[in-house]
Amino acid sequence: MNERQQAITELLDEHEVSTQLQLQRLLARRGHDVTQATVSRDLDRLGVVRVRRHGRLVYALSEDSDATPADPIGQVVLALGLVRGMEASGQMAVLKTGPANAHPVAFAFDNASFPEIIGTIAGDDTLALIAREPHTGHDLIRLIERLQEETP
Repeated sequence: MNERQQAITELLDEHEVSTQLQLQRLLARRGHDVTQATVSRDLDRLGVVRVRRHGRLVYALSEDSDATPADPIGQVVLALGLVRGMEASGQMAVLKTGPANAHPVAFAFDNASFPEIIGTIAGDDTLALIAREPHTGHDLIRLIERLQEETP
């Protein structure tokens, strides 16, 4: 872990950070002038997740959340809180999120290794889940809806 990543872990312990821009500004105050892309990569490398605290989503180290790496389905359930909409098309389910939230959702699905999902593709605010044959995008939407029912 480099000095900047150490600063991120300290900032997440000290503040309820809800956006990458907020984290970027906090890092700048500590002398780390970085881009949003760098912040995003560091969050991914550190295994940071978004969790609900006091009614809002904030970044937290994965050990701070109720879902641990030993609970990949729990990680997906948490990540689904970032999904704003979804639509099926052929063998794909397309999920819409807020800015910079598609990757954490895709990462959670990849780690969960659902047999119905062959892989994911993520952009900034949109991701695609690709169904493994004989499943369809509609099957994946139904799977997601079942998981959302488990959301605390």
